[in-house]
Amino acid sequence: MPEARLEHAGTGLTPVTDGWFVVNAREAAWIRHETFGLRCVFETNGAVARARAGLDPLLFEQLGIHLSVFEPGQPSTLYHAEADNQEDFLVLAGECICIVEGEERRLGQWDFVHCPPGTAHAFVGAGEAPCVLLMVGSRRTRTVRYVGSLVAAARGAAVEQETDSPAEAYAPFGHWSNDGSSPF
Repeated sequence: MPEARLEHAGTGLTPVTDGWFVVNAREAAWIRHETFGLRCVFETNGAVARARAGLDPLLFEQLGIHLSVFEPGQPSTLYHAEADNQEDFLVLAGECICIVEGEERRLGQWDFVHCPPGTAHAFVGAGEAPCVLLMVGSRRTRTVRYVGSLVAAARGAAVEQETDSPAEAYAPFGHWSNDGSSPF
């Protein structure tokens, strides 16, 4: 397997060819969302690709992995469940509230959350400082369901209308932009 070629796309390095690579999170591409905070994307997703003309998305086929940095009171994602995919989360710094299956759990540094397929979940920043969350998920399918939840809605992390479409779920919030920079 050849080494992937990394190129600078707006706020950091991103793969532009298939293959293995090494990149420090400080140098990787970061995207920003006014509502959902910062996200380090180690693959070339749509927001990163839009930042540079001629760059196509290059998504990891089997495993998604991101760093999410979000402020107290700020959701990291909308409340959702992956139909066929396991997702796992590790709090690297700060605190957050995990909303899982309609219940809140306060998490701190080194707390780990495992979500088997079909587990509804979202995360909202808590405490006094930003939360840094490692997010890892299998990609057997791309089927996700954004579901209503009074608990998630109270924290600003729920959709108004249930949907299977990420585009519909996130439409009221606008797009991720490539004007984020590494917080480290």
